[in-house]
Amino acid sequence: MRIRESHIRKIHYSTALGAIGLVALHISVRFATGNFAASLSYEYVISNYQNLTYALLLELILILVSVHGFNGLRGILLDYRSGFKYEKIVNWGCFIFALSLIVYGTITIILANQIQL
Repeated sequence: MRIRESHIRKIHYSTALGAIGLVALHISVRFATGNFAASLSYEYVISNYQNLTYALLLELILILVSVHGFNGLRGILLDYRSGFKYEKIVNWGCFIFALSLIVYGTITIILANQIQL
C-alpha cells in the first residue's frame, strides 16, 4: 500500500501544529512551577514521569516530534535523489528509525515511572 504524498504532507503539517501546541504547554508548565532551575532536578524530573497526565503529555510530544522530524528528513532525502528502490529504502528507514525512537522513549518513560524516590 502506498500513501499519497498529499496525505504525507498533511501528516507533516498536523504533527507540526500539534507539537507546537504541546511543547508550548510543556514549557508553560515548567515556568508555572516558579523556579525553572529547580524543575530540572533529578527528583522533580522523575516525579513528572510518575504523574500520569504529564507522562502522557511527554509521550504525545515524543510521538509528534519523532513523526514530524523523520517525515521531514524523509522529504529532504527524497529531494536529494530519486528512484523506486531509493524511495523505498528511505521510507522504510525513516519509519524504522522513528518507531525505534518512539519505543526507546516510551521505555524510558515507563522505567522512570517505576523509580522509587
